[in-house]
Amino acid sequence: MISKLPKWIEYGAFVLAFVAGCINAIGLLGFEHQAVSHVSGTATLFGTSMLANSVGDIVHLAGVLFSFFVGAGLSGFLLHGTRLKLGRHYDTALALEALLIFISFFLLSNGSYYGHFTASFACGMQNALATTYSGAIVRTTHLTGIFTDLGIMFGSVLRGKAFDRRKAILFGLIIMGFTTGAFSGAYLFAQWRFEALLVPGAICLLLAVWYRIHYQRVS
Repeated sequence: MISKLPKWIEYGAFVLAFVAGCINAIGLLGFEHQAVSHVSGTATLFGTSMLANSVGDIVHLAGVLFSFFVGAGLSGFLLHGTRLKLGRHYDTALALEALLIFISFFLLSNGSYYGHFTASFACGMQNALATTYSGAIVRTTHLTGIFTDLGIMFGSVLRGKAFDRRKAILFGLIIMGFTTGAFSGAYLFAQWRFEALLVPGAICLLLAVWYRIHYQRVS
């Protein structure tokens, strides 16, 4: 499947992973140490909050989980099919993600925890967007699947299977994008607090504009 994807996918995956890493770092530092780009840790906190009988935490964490789910559902509605094809609503999804990130900035800057929900919604949209166009090979909002796939790939090499260089490069770029995004998010948060969210939001908006211009040129 990797060989069937266009060559620029590597660059797009790096940028989207950077965005997710940046948002997640800001989340961990500023959203009461709440991760928003993946659901495993949030689901764990949700389970432990039920043991502690903390109704407020239960409702809040359930909202973060549900927001990610709804975001993925919206991408699924917009981007039907598993093949990357010009003319699908990728620019729409990216523009909506940017809008959600900007809304998160506004809400969190005003002390509203609803900003956690919109940030999680945006990450759900992004992860579903990348998964849809890659046939579940590219995931950009968390690294668990990427490290799992890398482990499987290298285990297969030890069994004598041919080394898939392109897949390894793609996974390496996603890891690099997420970690550099996390570093950048932490640095920007230290400087600007929640205004740091304007950076990943602007990146998504620029991607949406670039895609729309590219589509108009080739159509």
